[in-house]
Amino acid sequence: MRHALFLASKSGLKAQDIREINKMEIKLRPYQLSDVDDFMEWACDDQVIRRSRLRYYTSREDALDYLREVAIPHPWYRAICLEDRPIGFICVKPGSDYEICRGQISYAIGSKYWNKGITTKAVKLVISSVFEEFPNMERLEGFVNVEIKASQRVLEKVGFQKEGVLRKYVIVHGKTIDVIMYSFLRTDQTN
Repeated sequence: MRHALFLASKSGLKAQDIREINKMEIKLRPYQLSDVDDFMEWACDDQVIRRSRLRYYTSREDALDYLREVAIPHPWYRAICLEDRPIGFICVKPGSDYEICRGQISYAIGSKYWNKGITTKAVKLVISSVFEEFPNMERLEGFVNVEIKASQRVLEKVGFQKEGVLRKYVIVHGKTIDVIMYSFLRTDQTN
């Protein structure tokens, strides 16, 4: 209980709110244009933007354009939902041609939902279906900023293997960062 109270004070949620979140069903589903307001709530969260490659959405129309042009037509871009209300996203970008054997996972949720096991559950849901949906995919990769320990723990809890650090690998908000490469193989699944 003391841990729940600590999380509640840290996130601005009350301990009772955390217990309610833990009872809610987490689902993944494709985004819809009607999700724009929920999308903007988490996608305009300063803490989320600082820790991801996401950009700010300055208007509702800007966010609608993103949903219409990027999220909805994407082969595997899902809303992470609590009680069917989007609180984040999870995406698998499948490889093509010589890279058809692999995909890349990325995710983010609103900061008020951090450290509650929601992202871990969402990644587990992805693992349970993505290899069937993409039969040529043998490997799922995740790239995590070396400074984001919570995201590293998410992948490790689900069974991803740490493969190494890629130094100065990607530019995030104008700064070149190091990332840790993780992978999960189709053969890593346990039945």
